Amino acid sequence: MWLKASALAVGISLLASPYTAAEAETFKAEDIFQLEYANQVTISPDGKYIAYIRTSFDDMKDSTRGSLWLIETDTGEALPIFDDGHSYGNLSWSNDSGRLAFTSNRNEKNQIHVYWVEQQKVAKVSQVHESPSSLSWSNDDSTIAFMMSVKAPPTDFAKSVKMPSKPEGAEWSGNPVIVEETYYQRDGKGILDPAHQQVFTVPALGGTARQLTEGPYSHRGPLTWTADDSSIVFSANRNEDWAYQVNESDLYSVSVNDKKLSQVTDIPGQEHSAQFSPNGERLTYLHSGNEPVPYHKSQLWVMDWDSQDSQQLQTELDRSFSNPQWTGQESIAVQFADRGKNVIASVSLDDQMTRLTDDVGGTYVSRPYTMGSFSAAENGAIAYTQGSAYRPADVGFINPNAELTALTALNEDLLGYRELGEVHEIEFESRYDGEPIQGWYITPPGFDSSKEYPLLLEIHGGPHLSYGPHFAAEHQRYAAEGYVVLYVNHRGSTSYGKDFAMLLDGNYSSPYDFADHMSGVDALIDKGFIDSNNLFIAGGSAGGIATAYAVGMTDRFNAAAATNPVINWVSKVLTADSSVGQIHNQFPGMPWEEIEHYWERSPLSLVGNVKTPVLLFTGEDDRRTPISETEQFYQALQLQQVDTAMVRVPGASHGVTARPSNMIAKIEHALAWFAKYKQD
Repeated sequence: MWLKASALAVGISLLASPYTAAEAETFKAEDIFQLEYANQVTISPDGKYIAYIRTSFDDMKDSTRGSLWLIETDTGEALPIFDDGHSYGNLSWSNDSGRLAFTSNRNEKNQIHVYWVEQQKVAKVSQVHESPSSLSWSNDDSTIAFMMSVKAPPTDFAKSVKMPSKPEGAEWSGNPVIVEETYYQRDGKGILDPAHQQVFTVPALGGTARQLTEGPYSHRGPLTWTADDSSIVFSANRNEDWAYQVNESDLYSVSVNDKKLSQVTDIPGQEHSAQFSPNGERLTYLHSGNEPVPYHKSQLWVMDWDSQDSQQLQTELDRSFSNPQWTGQESIAVQFADRGKNVIASVSLDDQMTRLTDDVGGTYVSRPYTMGSFSAAENGAIAYTQGSAYRPADVGFINPNAELTALTALNEDLLGYRELGEVHEIEFESRYDGEPIQGWYITPPGFDSSKEYPLLLEIHGGPHLSYGPHFAAEHQRYAAEGYVVLYVNHRGSTSYGKDFAMLLDGNYSSPYDFADHMSGVDALIDKGFIDSNNLFIAGGSAGGIATAYAVGMTDRFNAAAATNPVINWVSKVLTADSSVGQIHNQFPGMPWEEIEHYWERSPLSLVGNVKTPVLLFTGEDDRRTPISETEQFYQALQLQQVDTAMVRVPGASHGVTARPSNMIAKIEHALAWFAKYKQD
């Protein structure tokens, strides 16, 4: 039985509200708990169905919850498959479009389940001890391939440790943890058990999982089957020193019958994201170089499977591709970021590109990151996360005739009754070297251009990421409290090509990106509605670093709020989970070899200049920018007798706003801090 869902034609104004501006409420802190967004939007191969995760926030458990929904593309009618408080993910359609595989903790441990669409029946088909991922159906739909972590055996050292027996009834300390792996920790996971991802298969009707790959190597999905279902292709680095070869991986195939491995590609750099065409004659994949630099462009390649000859497509487009998927035998749908927006395009085998849409986004609701995804059917239909500056992601649909439709309106019951700040684009030149910089600013509800407003400059993380005209709960909250919020894609941001991204190579943080930000502040002041006596600055992660660096460069800001910043690059790279790749790609050498370079890029080197009051906000379990970084800056500012406050978030990792209450806490602490230093 299908349940009716709203179908909004693209073009309907998402700013429309049943209330007038005077009657509508502004966006409040508690509204964040009511937000929803579509994620993992996945279309069936025949284009008839779309499955997706409807993500919402639970204000009682302070968590994110996802329910599994199905939409019929011809009618727009929707069916909630599961809405029971369990987790769902890794959606994958059978080739006949009759079954949907997914992972769920419906049976305590995360297992693979299969849902029969017409029969509306579900069965658990795996019984494994770790969480499966990267599900992929064989062409005959009899088998599901997946990836799963397998614990490594104890090392010789671990086996050689002999401890005396504990006396009966004794209460000894817990067992010490031996760490010998290069990658021994991960943000959000803590200290890891030694383990490696391996390729498995399981019968689609249920049965015993069978491991196909072995060894202490780096294996990665997605997985794709050869036409005869004899082998599975995946990405891997199977060199002994793989942990230090951060920019290397090749495509491999593994025989399902005898587990024989064959190397498919051997190009310097990384080959990944492989997918066979429906007839199995061609393999598309992405390739990026292995240079020790922070930005690598992912290029689109197609291989003739019989001859193993490959050719690159779209060589002149200076953008980085992701998520290639076949739409029939002769064309490939791809995604790339362009000037802050996510673009879905179709590339034919004769190298012609057609842009289909650029409103992909809305899956990161706290800040306006250029994020989102799509899924392509064999008939050319595409389902995707459709977002805007005023709404988180809905389910968007592009039919085979390239006509666009929004199939959901998940936030109209809330945001249709809120007056949001208006998002405007701005472009200016950096005062450092005249480099063109693009950005956006949000004006408060009820904005009057004849008045002056306080300005908040908010800086994105990465730094090799980008913001865009996408919904942002944090920014809308600041705007609702009367701030004009400015956010720019400073040099080093992605979506503007390789040269622009590489302008921060070896120079983040630095006077260069600082100049970009200050030029944006000046450009907005020139518009005449900014109170230059009330300027504020904030940012998280790389944005937190830029914030801490900026207050060492200028006293223009009344107050600053730095979330999970890096303060000392020497200590950061030697304590964080990203150490190996960061040292290799972002620095000229080891910290003990290039101590002056590390120090000059560290905000701690400028702490003697700081007079701006600084709020520090960091998760106590952060392993990407460990809280010891925040503690160093707090202690140094206290020694300098600079007004400062450190907010420690228990149990939070680097994604400190993952829990909705922490997102609210970050915003409300910043607002209270800014109010303390706002001038009348």
